[in-house]
Amino acid sequence: MAFSLKSISVKKLTLILIIVAVASTAGILSELNRIRQINAFNQAVSTGKNPQTDMQSFEARFSTAYWLAHNERFKEATLLYSQLTGKGTASQRAAVHHNLGNMFFLKSLQVSGGNDPKVRDEVEYLLTQAHSSYKQALKLDNSNWGTRRNLDRVITLLPENPTPGVGESDSPGLIMGNIPVGLP
Repeated sequence: MAFSLKSISVKKLTLILIIVAVASTAGILSELNRIRQINAFNQAVSTGKNPQTDMQSFEARFSTAYWLAHNERFKEATLLYSQLTGKGTASQRAAVHHNLGNMFFLKSLQVSGGNDPKVRDEVEYLLTQAHSSYKQALKLDNSNWGTRRNLDRVITLLPENPTPGVGESDSPGLIMGNIPVGLP
């Protein structure tokens, strides 16, 4: 059965072409609207505001957590990052763990107090949390050299003989956190 233009009348052909033109126009308008939404999303993210579109997307929540960490609101950032640890692709989850590690690492560097045992234990706890976050990030995506470098730095700062009661097994979860990194 061969298709022939002779079997289609001019009216039918015109109607088919009008339908194709209307469908194409609708598709183009839909894509232009999506481009506008993406531009608005990128603008909101770059200025640290909540986006009006895609508010529950991984990228929106990640960028909000990144902005919070960048502005040293570590508890809120850690909560948002913690919610993202099980979502997204492996490289996205690795970026989340990298940022969590950065927040713990920076917080450990900010804590000071000389030889006070409480401060020393807190620094050790934060470094241990950073260590486990970086290790998890490397398990998910071993290609990030920044994570490897930061893990090496943390390992050099951790004491050779860990304090009893301070470690990964005793940690109730992610608590604090800085040095954010964008999505890879």
